[in-house]
Amino acid sequence: MAAGIAFVLSFGLVPALLALLQLLGVYTIVTERSCQVYVLFGKVVAILDRPGLHFLVMRLGWKALVMRWLGRRYVLDMRVDQEYLRSNPVNSEEGAPMGIGIWYEMYISDPVAYLFKNTDPRGSLAANVSNSTVRCLSNLPLDEMLVNRHSMSQTVRAEVSPKSHEWGYKLGSISIRKVHFRDHEMIKQIESKVVNRLRQVTGAIKQDGVNRVSIIGSTAERQAAVEFAKAAAIRPRIVGAALQRIAKDQDVFTALFEVLETQRIIAGEARITLLPPGNHMLPELLAAGGEARRQPAPIPPKAPGH
Repeated sequence: MAAGIAFVLSFGLVPALLALLQLLGVYTIVTERSCQVYVLFGKVVAILDRPGLHFLVMRLGWKALVMRWLGRRYVLDMRVDQEYLRSNPVNSEEGAPMGIGIWYEMYISDPVAYLFKNTDPRGSLAANVSNSTVRCLSNLPLDEMLVNRHSMSQTVRAEVSPKSHEWGYKLGSISIRKVHFRDHEMIKQIESKVVNRLRQVTGAIKQDGVNRVSIIGSTAERQAAVEFAKAAAIRPRIVGAALQRIAKDQDVFTALFEVLETQRIIAGEARITLLPPGNHMLPELLAAGGEARRQPAPIPPKAPGH
């Protein structure tokens, strides 16, 4: 019985009693990274930004008991938020239409200013960032706009921060994420120029390789020709020195020239007539050959009637 009563009190009456006390405004709970602003009769009577349990009766007195019916409570999220603005139109110094994507963080720094100084502080901050981007980054050189993104981010942040703080929003980190061309015809022209430039560079590399190969080949041919010419000039001297050494022995010298003469006759494919030694037919054959050359050629007979 006692356990049942304790269970009912623990899980039924106690939560109901706490909910009733919170409904009456006796206490409230502030969560992490949040803020509660209490307004009564058009005046801000309390700002609770520290997380934990707060007793409104001790803080506001009798006003806490009528706050729910006569006043108003605003619960604000104090966590860091972020947003990305795409393709803000900017013209470069050369007149190229560019688009800049900018990413930034913001958080509520002054709850009262956030609630009552601007009806749409988030939209105003986005418009302020966009206008500052266009105002600060217009007419920059194209190469600087494509490369120096960090300095551009710092310029925009320095321009936006004072205005945003007046509306209760404080700007955190800001970064230029994307810089691109907005004109599609210009993009196609740039792509065409890049392709043509790559083709020119490729052709120049190929031509340079061909020229280098030609230089190496011509250099090798020249060196080979020089060496062959040296060899051709040295060959007669070597052959003459060898023949000079052979000529010292008459028998070897005679045998060598007979062999060389025989090789030249065989290589010439001439008709050779071999006669046995002591034969006397050679003078007669030479004489017969001479008489045959001296006799005139026979005249063919004329045909009848001529």
